[in-house]
Amino acid sequence: MPMFKRNEEGHIDLGLMNKMMKIPGGLVIIPLLLAVAVKTFFPEFFEIGGFTTGLFKNGQPAMMGLFLILCGSTINVRQVGMPLYKGVVLTSIKFFLGLGVGLAVGYLLGPDGIWGITPVVLIAALTNSNGSLYISLSSQFGNATDSGAISILSLNDGPFFTLVALGASGLANIPFMALVATIIPLLVGFIWGNLDSTFRQLCQKATPIVTFIMTIAIGSSTNIDTILLAGASGIVLGLISTVTAVILFYIFNILLPKKERNAMGAAVGTTALNSAMTPAAVADADPTFSPYVPLATAQCATASIITLFLVPFIVAFFDRQMRKKKLGIYSEEGWAGQQVA
Repeated sequence: MPMFKRNEEGHIDLGLMNKMMKIPGGLVIIPLLLAVAVKTFFPEFFEIGGFTTGLFKNGQPAMMGLFLILCGSTINVRQVGMPLYKGVVLTSIKFFLGLGVGLAVGYLLGPDGIWGITPVVLIAALTNSNGSLYISLSSQFGNATDSGAISILSLNDGPFFTLVALGASGLANIPFMALVATIIPLLVGFIWGNLDSTFRQLCQKATPIVTFIMTIAIGSSTNIDTILLAGASGIVLGLISTVTAVILFYIFNILLPKKERNAMGAAVGTTALNSAMTPAAVADADPTFSPYVPLATAQCATASIITLFLVPFIVAFFDRQMRKKKLGIYSEEGWAGQQVA
């Protein structure tokens, strides 16, 4: 058996991108660690200048703008009815729960938070969710209305809601024009993606490489000491995010018709892989947050991995309980109950 695969042209194909995408959080964690290693052992590399510095050190704002266009292109205006309702409800609960936890920690413990986790980082980690994991789980534990909700949930995949939350809470000084500057790329992607299906398909293909390059730019100012320091606090942040999956499950089902209730509320109790990019976006809007960006980035990246592993088990547990008790979609009125009957 050959050591390396070969492509159609007969050349060696390492398949690195595919391998990274198979690793939980690989598209964020691997480029982050790569940038940290370069910064630690070759600290002058990112200061070469020209296109190298422009892309790999100073390119984060441009890459974030492009990433927001990609996010906007996934929002399908044709998704109406129950998919729209579920998307709005899930996005709203996720937003206000994350904001509430961040405000509570800030009020009780002050701006430094607890265990190195600041209120700003809590809001950054808890107001978004892992859309890819949600889609994967919806194919097993939900139906088309749950999958369709991703059109609205995609809005929390970038920093927009985090900036809104921080500005409204007063935890950060977020100018109004910073919010406008964040939503314009989203609108460009949304409008273009709904008028041009080819553009939407191209955006879906481009997301991995944009994420990869942007994460390098974010990690270029971080050394290995920061990553090690974020280990324990990042794990705690991930566990806090995982606990919200239980809360989201109950609140979401209260707001659904009985025959629509399922375990998918818990599926948004995650921290998005892209949340590691949010602290840098916050610092762009409020420079006073800049000193916290390296640690906050590592914490969010660690939290995303923790939730990626734990939340599927929570969703499966709730699904088993509902199936056993014939509740929600497993009742006689629910679509899953009718299939069984």
